[in-house]
Amino acid sequence: MGGDNAPGIVIKGANIARQRHPEAHFLLVGREGEIRPQLEKLKKLAEVTTVIHTDDVVSAEDKPAVALRQGRKSSMRLAINAVAEGKAEGVVSAGNTGALMGMAKFVLKTLPGVDRPAIASFFPTMKGETVMLDLGANLECDARNLVDFAIMGRAFAKTVLGVPEPTYGLLNVGSEEMKGHEALQEARDMLSSGEVPGFHGFVEGDDITKGTVDVVVTDGFTGNIALKAAEGTAKLMAEYLRRTFRSSMFASLGYVMARSALTKLRKRMDPRRYNGAVFLGLNAIAVKSHGGTDALGFAHACSVTIDMVKHRLIEKIRADYARLAPATPSKAAAG
Repeated sequence: MGGDNAPGIVIKGANIARQRHPEAHFLLVGREGEIRPQLEKLKKLAEVTTVIHTDDVVSAEDKPAVALRQGRKSSMRLAINAVAEGKAEGVVSAGNTGALMGMAKFVLKTLPGVDRPAIASFFPTMKGETVMLDLGANLECDARNLVDFAIMGRAFAKTVLGVPEPTYGLLNVGSEEMKGHEALQEARDMLSSGEVPGFHGFVEGDDITKGTVDVVVTDGFTGNIALKAAEGTAKLMAEYLRRTFRSSMFASLGYVMARSALTKLRKRMDPRRYNGAVFLGLNAIAVKSHGGTDALGFAHACSVTIDMVKHRLIEKIRADYARLAPATPSKAAAG
């Protein structure tokens, strides 16, 4: 029931995901009176779908603490409960991000040793794709949190991007060793030991789209600003292109001649291809879809969820964390 156009885009998105992943089954949690009429129009999806009814819904305006306390029968909470109870292997929602994180952390719990979950997603780069975390779950992070993000981000890149030995860097205001605040300096010292393989060092903002590293590690405050700035820049460039090609008859002719190349560019930069931010550090798969996406974007979020279940992401993060985290000194020891 979450998102700007729910439940329509959720149902249509699930149907697209079903075509991509015919082995998948779906639990749709929400107001059955709104879900069932739309689901019945998609017979093949209906055959692999169970509807769990509830009238309660978490709104976009609800504060996370209020949603956690009062939303025990909400569609979001029941969907997360279904994962905890083994009825589903992953949850995806286009609803309230803070409420989803709060409920998922409360119900699913964090992996042993992980203090804070992080939001991770993909960025298009000159070399392909890169993973970035945190994108807004933790506005303030200490050095230990950043080390945790590095370990989880490496496992995510290996699992979802298929990179055998991912490289990672700490996002900073410069690549020089003396730059950055205390937490970044401490994290660099902890990671420079080599116990968590693939450390590149500090990276700057332009390194994200260059594809300098496979994983960009940062705090949620900085990561969320970088994400929104990138989304805004993509929209700005698209608008500039539209205005340019409409500016004259010759410009319109140029568009006709370049249409094939521009179509490829549009597909490559389509934000729907990168929809589906993952809550890393939990004991199960939880994915946040953009609330304003359409059916294709929601389908991508479903595909991310299914792929992570197939590739046993949680088990791989748990194994990597158990192997690598004890090897890195604690914040107290580093100090």
